[in-house]
Amino acid sequence: MAVQPSAQSSTGPSTQATGQQSVTPLFLDSSALSIPTLTILQADGSLMAGASAPEIDPSLAQKIYADMVYTRSLDERMVGAQRQGRLSFYLTCTGEEASIAGTIAAFKSDDMVMGQYREQLALRFRGFTTEQFMSQLFSNIYDLGKGRQMPVHYGSRELNFMTIRSPLATQIPQAAGYAYGQKRAGNKACTLCYFGEGAASEGDFHAGLNLAAVLKCPVVFVARNNGYAISTPASQQYAGDGIAARGIGYGIKTIRVDGNDILAVYSAALEARKLAVEGQQPVLIETMSYRLGAHSTSDDPSGYRSRDEEQQWREKDPIRRMKNWLLKQGWWDEERDAKLYENYRREILEQLKLAEKHPKPALQELITDVYQTPPAQLREQLQALETHIAKYPDRYPPLSPSQDFGTDNGTGNGTGNGAVDKEGAQP
Repeated sequence: MAVQPSAQSSTGPSTQATGQQSVTPLFLDSSALSIPTLTILQADGSLMAGASAPEIDPSLAQKIYADMVYTRSLDERMVGAQRQGRLSFYLTCTGEEASIAGTIAAFKSDDMVMGQYREQLALRFRGFTTEQFMSQLFSNIYDLGKGRQMPVHYGSRELNFMTIRSPLATQIPQAAGYAYGQKRAGNKACTLCYFGEGAASEGDFHAGLNLAAVLKCPVVFVARNNGYAISTPASQQYAGDGIAARGIGYGIKTIRVDGNDILAVYSAALEARKLAVEGQQPVLIETMSYRLGAHSTSDDPSGYRSRDEEQQWREKDPIRRMKNWLLKQGWWDEERDAKLYENYRREILEQLKLAEKHPKPALQELITDVYQTPPAQLREQLQALETHIAKYPDRYPPLSPSQDFGTDNGTGNGTGNGAVDKEGAQP
């Protein structure tokens, strides 16, 4: 087959095509591209042959592990609370802790984080307290979101964590746009954007990646490929080679890693942030992991996958793998491990009991923080709601006292709760 170097017209628009030209039909398929999976750490805590661990301080390694254990403990307790009827809904990070911990640990505190709904570990790493988690989950008076969101839709302006939104994949083009703003501002920061492989089937995924690639936005996309989009297995979601192949198709530097390997994830994330900030370009990381829990507390995975399948992945537990590595380094011991679990479980249960007793935010908060002064139609709707609740008081939880709209309320500055509003949530 005769081929010749490609050439682009100097007068016409560039197609950005690269490579060689062909004079006969030549079709390519996924076999033309082979994407390796970065793996450093084995299940027993030893390194793969020829692999080397990234440089990491013992204190940071211990913090990463502790946050993984905390998140697992939080998830177990809150699923239990939902089953007891104390909580309406919950989503776990179980089985995917390394994908989150290994990435967030490689980024700076002024980097923006946009999550999907399993990234509570990223918030914990940055300092989100148990009280703050519980306040959001129970929508009480101390909730930064003022009770307006369903559980697990966290947000924190102070920690540069954009509030979780329910519609799938909307954070992806938002992350590209936010990162473009960081680029224009020249502040040497980037955006970290998480999503699952199911979200990559949404149109927003393609719009967001193309936008980031064309505008050279400093954003790192982390695709958590956990095998299922609710009940739809990956084999029914796409015919190509996962999500990583799509990043390459958009002209984005891409890497695939073992999502249960904390060292592989951390190593890739360090390089990804460097590429994004210093190279002012987008990067895609695909973490290959497994959702050990149900999609949510509304889901029953026994209807679409086997216990044997789940057990195979439990043997690859990312927390156990990191613990084994820490033990081999002499940075951890079984006594500390037992105390860590015990202390977290006690703390989480104590804060749960406190949070569910606090009243809900003032009903007026429903119409604040959008308009400087709530318009007449919103006031009328609020009055109708207040009348309804007054008629059926036993059907609704206790609320904090109502306040008159004034200089400290309804101003859009996130301070409608007065003294109890410790921090305005990220809008």
